[in-house]
This record gives sequence, structure tokens and C-alpha cells, in this order.
Amino acid sequence: MSEDDSIRRFEPRAKPGHHSRESLVWAIDSEHAPAYWFPRECPRGTFWAGTTTDDDDVERFLTGERSQRVQAVQSDWLDALRSARVFAYRLPTATFKPYDHAAGYWVSPEPVEPIEVVELGDLLARHAEAGIELRIVPNLGALWKQVIASTLEFSGIRLRNLGKTG
Repeated sequence: MSEDDSIRRFEPRAKPGHHSRESLVWAIDSEHAPAYWFPRECPRGTFWAGTTTDDDDVERFLTGERSQRVQAVQSDWLDALRSARVFAYRLPTATFKPYDHAAGYWVSPEPVEPIEVVELGDLLARHAEAGIELRIVPNLGALWKQVIASTLEFSGIRLRNLGKTG
């Protein structure tokens, strides 16, 4: 996913802040792609019930629906979310290998040229159509503290940007 629709070739690079210094092309699988239906710098958290999630947390965070997935953003990023143009790049699979199945990361040591570039369109509608609850909250940091203290499964992206408006 990218806000840049002009990328014609992905070159291997080291992932910033990552323990590996190996240069790779990074990709995300389709199951985890919704976590990237946001402007790149937008802080967001996603959470869902896992096998060890207790019923109280399902009721509290997922409105009682164990199959529900929630993606939460802070309200000061709503305008950026509404106006963002995000593009999905479909990449050839030949040189990719799984890197982290739980996070959906795939990597290629070789440069990769996209097969297709598709604009995602209205990101709010995309969430609704996928059946993913997009929760707009006044304070994502406060919600996030509750989520990580719960029995939910979760993933946070760009949370260091909390306090910066989109």
C-alpha cells in the first residue's frame, strides 16, 4: 500500500528500526492488508479476539461479537483518512518468501515490478464493505492502553505519531 501511485519498481531496503540489516522488498498479505487502508503516517490500532480472549473482553471491546475486527484511529486523523488516496500494489510472488506469518509480512531480496496498481477509493466505505469496524475515538492512546492490557490480540501501527494531526 502506498499514497504514491507512481512506483514502477520496488528496490530492496532495510526496514527502519528493524533488527535485520538485510535489504529486502517488504509486502503484506491480503489478510493483513486492511491494517494499511490508512494514510501512511496515521496512527492506528487493530484488535480482535484470539483463542485465549475471554468473554468479558469480547463484550467490552468487540460488542459481544467474537468474529469482529476493529481498527481504531484518533478523531484528529479523520480528515486525513477521508481525503487520503491510497493505492494497493499487486506484486509477483515468485521471489517472495514468508517473513512473519502472524503479521502477514512477505519479503523478496530481489527488486520487484508491480503487476497492477489499484486505488482503494473511499477508505471509510472500504472498511464498511469488508465488515471491519472502523472506530473513531477522541483518544487512541487511552483506548490502546486498555486494549494491550486485555486478552485481545492486537497490532498497532505508527502509534508514535499520536499527538500529530494528519
